[in-house]
Amino acid sequence: MAASEATGAAQIVALGEPMVEFNQVHPGEPNYLQGFGGDTSNAIIAAARQGARTAYLTRVGSDTWGDALMALWRAEGVATDGVARDAQAPTAVYFVTHDGDGHAFSYLRAGSAASRMVPAGLPRDTIEGARFLHVSGISQAISASACDTVFEAIAIARAKGVQVSYDANLRLKLWPLARARAVIRETVGLSDLFLPSIEDAQQFTGLDGEDAILDWCFEAGARTVVLKLGKAGAVLATPSSRERIAGHVVRAVDATGAGDCFAGSLLARLAAGDAIAQAVRYANAAAALTTTGFGAVAPIPRPEEVRGLLAMDPDRK
Repeated sequence: MAASEATGAAQIVALGEPMVEFNQVHPGEPNYLQGFGGDTSNAIIAAARQGARTAYLTRVGSDTWGDALMALWRAEGVATDGVARDAQAPTAVYFVTHDGDGHAFSYLRAGSAASRMVPAGLPRDTIEGARFLHVSGISQAISASACDTVFEAIAIARAKGVQVSYDANLRLKLWPLARARAVIRETVGLSDLFLPSIEDAQQFTGLDGEDAILDWCFEAGARTVVLKLGKAGAVLATPSSRERIAGHVVRAVDATGAGDCFAGSLLARLAAGDAIAQAVRYANAAAALTTTGFGAVAPIPRPEEVRGLLAMDPDRK
């Protein structure tokens, strides 16, 4: 029995930068819906909504938005013992705008509290007691100390047999492509589950085809890869097998956070004992549903909604 199962500790622990979100409701109009975001925060909330025991590790400002995020996590059942408050730095903010080409992000995150994370601040017991540690490339990009903190968290996890989940979440506004490629490649080799999107993977590999991208991942040391294809679904791959798992057609209005919902939902189902292909099918449905509402957090579905969508296509249960 895993430590998390025996003690009631978090099954899934995520580390990263949470943010306050202002999402444009109608293209071209100055009306924004206030919500919350930050890739690993989105993912851990998705995992919690699917029933997993969860914890989040980060720093937030001693400000109104830091208070709001703390209240959010507590309301969602995400343990906050590993969240530090910083009186010297603000909680990060971002804006989402929409047009005919999709959505775009604008960030106010330089010098954020989360960018001041350091390895010495990590709660080792929380990581060591989990089944999964989830980290991302964004957390590695926001500062050198945050990048060091991610690698230290991975080292703590690996030393105790905790599985590491990694989403590259490439943001070239945050760091140069050459550094991103080097750090991502290094982290892939330390991860048990790699969850890149096809768009990100094309940039950090310099390749186009799915098979070529997957070959790159396994050459870098990946063990299991779930290549996210958006509404087309995902490819589940190991060094010896590749399986395409179909997505779902929904009336999408905002794709913000869909990949994060996918990651958290996938990990929650793995923690619940699902086989990975079954967990990917569930994650596809959860991610599709989260695109039907605005914002990264508010539309994250509950299990009954996901089961309802899966029930519409028995072949994908």
